[in-house]
Amino acid sequence: MTPEAAFTRYEEIRDRLPASCHRGRAKPIAGLHQLLDQSDAFVFDAYGVLNVGDRPIPGAHERVAELRAAGKSLLVLTNAASFTRAQTKEKFARLGFDFTSDEIISSREICETCLTDVAPEGTWGVMAPPDFLPEELTVEAMALGDDAEVYDSADAFLLLSTSDWTPHRQSLLEDSLKRRARPVVVANPDLVAPRETGLTLEPGYYAHALQDRLGIAPVFHGKPFPSVYAAAQARLCHIEPQKITMVGDTLHTDVLGAQAQGWNTALITAHGLFAGHDVSKFIARSGIVPDWIAPSI
Repeated sequence: MTPEAAFTRYEEIRDRLPASCHRGRAKPIAGLHQLLDQSDAFVFDAYGVLNVGDRPIPGAHERVAELRAAGKSLLVLTNAASFTRAQTKEKFARLGFDFTSDEIISSREICETCLTDVAPEGTWGVMAPPDFLPEELTVEAMALGDDAEVYDSADAFLLLSTSDWTPHRQSLLEDSLKRRARPVVVANPDLVAPRETGLTLEPGYYAHALQDRLGIAPVFHGKPFPSVYAAAQARLCHIEPQKITMVGDTLHTDVLGAQAQGWNTALITAHGLFAGHDVSKFIARSGIVPDWIAPSI
């Protein structure tokens, strides 16, 4: 999927996303060092901000160290749901970042705490990465593969990762839900994610396709939806929302979700969804206006 197509799709599902309560001025800045006197906390998206795929973005380590030395509170708020909490921390360590466990919030982590609220009993069918182990979850779970009977035996569905997903498996899921409606919970609402080779389709893309075709309403955890922002705000409870800056590469997830919480926003343009594109046209078309725009952090 191209950035233009991804943007168009986000606009098509706009009424399913939170509404912004804040409109920024889209002021150009060279980097986050220019915001030291305006922000007490910085909340980073991962892909397109700190890293692209398995590579850290040049200068990201140094900027994080500079902000930490200035006494700023730092969090990573990621929609990547393929990894457990421990694996997520290990991933950032491999990338060379020194974030503690308490400085990392993943949409999967928040989602897992809500599963029993959706389906107190029964078995979850999971759109899972290839190395998924059912015991990673606190509910009874099984990975979704190519057996239609497995889909029909599930009492609810959890969408974590598309790394092992196929059009055939999407059809099996859709057909099973047609036969019997059940809850669908999404731990990564992203439509796409930037990788070294381009944009990949993420769980949110397939969840919204189910909603289009079947009329179901999935439960989403992750940016731009409020549960992850509430978790971040709880960890930054000593800081007023207007002194928190969300740093991300997308308008419809990072910026929109943060604006709905009353946070400030900085859009990064050189590495993520809008890399190589004129972001001003996307801002104008969507009406989602960040406070600041920078090529990199």
